[in-house]
Amino acid sequence: MRVFANANFPFLHWRRRAYILTAVVLAVGFGAMIRNVLDPDIRNWQNYGIDFTGGTLVQVRFEDPTTVERVRQVTGNEWEIVQFGGGNEYLIRLGTFDQGTETDARRLVSGALARGYGADDFTIVRTEGVGPKVGSELQRNALIAIVLSLGATLLYLAFRFEWRFGVAAVLATAHDILITLGFLALIRTEISLGSVAALLTVVGYSLNDTIVVFDRIRENLAAGLRGQTYMELLNRSINETLPRTVLTGASTLATLFALLIFGGPVIRDFTLVLILGIVIGTFSSIFVASPILNYIESRWPHQRGGTGTAASATKRPRAAAF
Repeated sequence: MRVFANANFPFLHWRRRAYILTAVVLAVGFGAMIRNVLDPDIRNWQNYGIDFTGGTLVQVRFEDPTTVERVRQVTGNEWEIVQFGGGNEYLIRLGTFDQGTETDARRLVSGALARGYGADDFTIVRTEGVGPKVGSELQRNALIAIVLSLGATLLYLAFRFEWRFGVAAVLATAHDILITLGFLALIRTEISLGSVAALLTVVGYSLNDTIVVFDRIRENLAAGLRGQTYMELLNRSINETLPRTVLTGASTLATLFALLIFGGPVIRDFTLVLILGIVIGTFSSIFVASPILNYIESRWPHQRGGTGTAASATKRPRAAAF
């Protein structure tokens, strides 16, 4: 079975609608980041987890159901408390870390909960400690990893294709990262090392999807425009790769949704970032990367031989590129 075998959707003609949608989503994401900075409980553009902020984390399992409000009332307002996994498990984060803090944190949390619940009504599942210096280094290294991956992509595509393909792919990938981060800020999910790993995976997936489209564009350009404008050639290339794009994205999302539902809380954030990134990456490979390539071609046309040249494609007014 071949879905969309004869697809002929005018994707490039819908690009202005895509621009509006992208602008709205980015604005909402940036607004969520500003809200997080102003929130006294977060005070950062993302809700960084203990991996990045430093501190000590204590996971507690209660014998009987309870609530975040009840746990906070018992322990006081100095600790961050969130529900984790099942209804009876909670994460308590202490904002300081010293040598031996894990033992101290276990003792402090146990003492506070024992006074409010009883010593036999809960179990300390685990404790984790990360120093603030390590957390800041992890933030910096995560940013460096993303920037280096984009730089390497630009160089590879400039060598494999042309510089214009590399620029378009990097801008589309940066678009994917910004929207994913904006959505994570909106839902205030905790950013951990797993989230960064998922974000880098999204970068790879998005680039792969974009390169598939660009490879078909290059093949069609080698055959000549054949009376088509450059925009029409781009649109035809997207439609020709649409079956692969849809089937790959759908099969990947089916697996990820199964992980999201049955995988448990440990990999939930990782899976959520992947789902967001794949949806956004598929969108950008169609509605962001190719329109950017069309705009670059309209501003800096590349003369080609064959039946119909890029020059014929640029006879239209430049404003039509957007």
